[in-house]
Amino acid sequence: MISLFHPAFRAARCFSSNHSSTVSRSCKHFHLWTPFLSLLKKCRSVKHLKRIQAKMLVTGATLDPFTASQFVAVCAVSLDRDYSLRVLTQMANSNIYSFNISVKAFLDIGSPNIAILLYKQLVQAGIGPDNYTYPLIFKACSRLSAISTAYQVYGHVLQLGFDSDLFVHNAVMNLFASCGELEYARRLFENKCVRDVVSWNSILKGYIQSRKFEEGLKLFEEMFSKGVRPDEVTMIGILSCCANTYNLKLGHEYHRYAKETGVNFTVPLYNAVMDMYVKCGNLDSARQLFDEMPERSVVSWTTLIVGYQKLGRLAEARELFNKVPERDIVMWNAMIAGDVKFGRGKEALTLFHEMQSSSMKPNAATMVSLLSACALLGALDVGLWAHRYIDIHGIPITVEVGTALVDMYAKCGNIRKATEVFEDMVERNSLTWTAMIGGLAMHGHGEDAINYFKKMVDMGLKPDEVTFLEVLSACCHSGLVEEGQSLFKRITSDFQISPKIKHYSCMVDLLGRVGLLNEAESLIKSMPMKPDAVIWGSLFFACRIHGNVAMGERAASKLLELDPYDSGTYVLLSNMYVEANKWQEADKVRKRMRERGLEKTPGCSSIEINGVVYEFTVRDKSHKQREQINKCLIQLARQTEFSKHFACDYGE
Repeated sequence: MISLFHPAFRAARCFSSNHSSTVSRSCKHFHLWTPFLSLLKKCRSVKHLKRIQAKMLVTGATLDPFTASQFVAVCAVSLDRDYSLRVLTQMANSNIYSFNISVKAFLDIGSPNIAILLYKQLVQAGIGPDNYTYPLIFKACSRLSAISTAYQVYGHVLQLGFDSDLFVHNAVMNLFASCGELEYARRLFENKCVRDVVSWNSILKGYIQSRKFEEGLKLFEEMFSKGVRPDEVTMIGILSCCANTYNLKLGHEYHRYAKETGVNFTVPLYNAVMDMYVKCGNLDSARQLFDEMPERSVVSWTTLIVGYQKLGRLAEARELFNKVPERDIVMWNAMIAGDVKFGRGKEALTLFHEMQSSSMKPNAATMVSLLSACALLGALDVGLWAHRYIDIHGIPITVEVGTALVDMYAKCGNIRKATEVFEDMVERNSLTWTAMIGGLAMHGHGEDAINYFKKMVDMGLKPDEVTFLEVLSACCHSGLVEEGQSLFKRITSDFQISPKIKHYSCMVDLLGRVGLLNEAESLIKSMPMKPDAVIWGSLFFACRIHGNVAMGERAASKLLELDPYDSGTYVLLSNMYVEANKWQEADKVRKRMRERGLEKTPGCSSIEINGVVYEFTVRDKSHKQREQINKCLIQLARQTEFSKHFACDYGE
């Protein structure tokens, strides 16, 4: 319920002369309607509200604008919006006081469209707005981004002369700045002779929302030179500019300035300082500030947790998360997304189950992270459950959710379902197309991937580096050499993208797979950057497949220069010599391995059963059903004519 001490009530003294008699009558007879105000405060149902209304009608209390406005406010804020609207429009003595209270009530309950509708009815009724009306209406326009309506309302402001009122003028500037009309807002700002800190804050807010952080920093310097003392809102804005420009030095100076000048350190200001330190990589200062805070909000905890996650300090993030007294959906989502980002799919699923146990309801962002975790693990059963959950609970298939579904189905082996989801999506962006192309590439549908790439370009979407990586991968897996070479040339010629080392790696792999080893080696020599282990590894693998020992030796030599202790390179080199019947060379490689104390890295595989992912490592004996698993492997090995020794590698 709206407080009787709200500024809108105090505004009764400031109304224009044509309303003064009404207000004075309300104040004079206030004691007559006090019981009704008390009853309205306790009202909890529409039925009870209508009983009070009946008594007000009988006693004449509805004729008093103040009491009637309170009645409308209670309807709008707590009970029945439509009913309150009918009451307001049917009031015999509607005045600006009633309308202002009602507009404020509808804004409070998140109905800015109704607030604007009331303003239109106010104008049609011939009731003159006052300087309290327009800031409310401009706030409603801002929430709806109704810029055309805002211009019309501002025309009324100019006609009635309210543009000279600083309160109204600040509201106008804040509106245009919030809606992206920053140039116009700045012009209003420059044309105003009298400005207060709110005026400066409005323009600063506009720069931040438009991501013009450097201009925001310059504005603060200008504000400082004019002798305007910043408040906590100003400091929150300027620290946001420092955070987004990663200017730790300046951010630290402004933090110190705020403390020295006695700026009121509210929880949001503490959070802004902490966010600045986190984004600038100074997590120790952020943690120190967090520990000093007399009071913390959910944002405080989330900011620090996300900071730990960004630096890969996941154990500390989890430890802090466990201490949070009350967690919201944003915090849960941040934790799950953090695990997914670092490839910790199992931990992300475990955290999601914890979230369910806490009765926290997942939202679209949660489902995107959950689907990404399923994609990491190949957990199709959990992914299917997530898709059903999305359908049952009416979570919209946004671009983000749809893209996550396509990616999950593709990586979990169901390319048909991935295609169905893709084709059913109403809206797609370049990431969606890239996920689809990557899925087709993964499943060996190279020609389909190329066709989807062509459709994407024809629709006017610009492929990025990842898109080209996926379509080149498709060519590689399907042996489409000419198509791959053509696409590789188009990266620069048609899309002005400089090929990265991963694109070169794809091309080396593509050429190597089909036996074009000399072309692959020539491409490596022409690279503008130094080849990495992936490049030489692709060439080395191709040399082994096609029996080119001499080139394979050169590639292996480069690999060992990059990492002399990579056991995998020694093993593959030894195997290549064995396949070429060069037993002495193979023995030398094995001897070098022993001298360096290297062992072959054990293989690892995983399987999902009933939503649970099981991992198995060579010679791992920890599973409770190890004997049954070994027997099953032996049977499978016999059926597929593999050796018995291969089947027993798991546990014998």
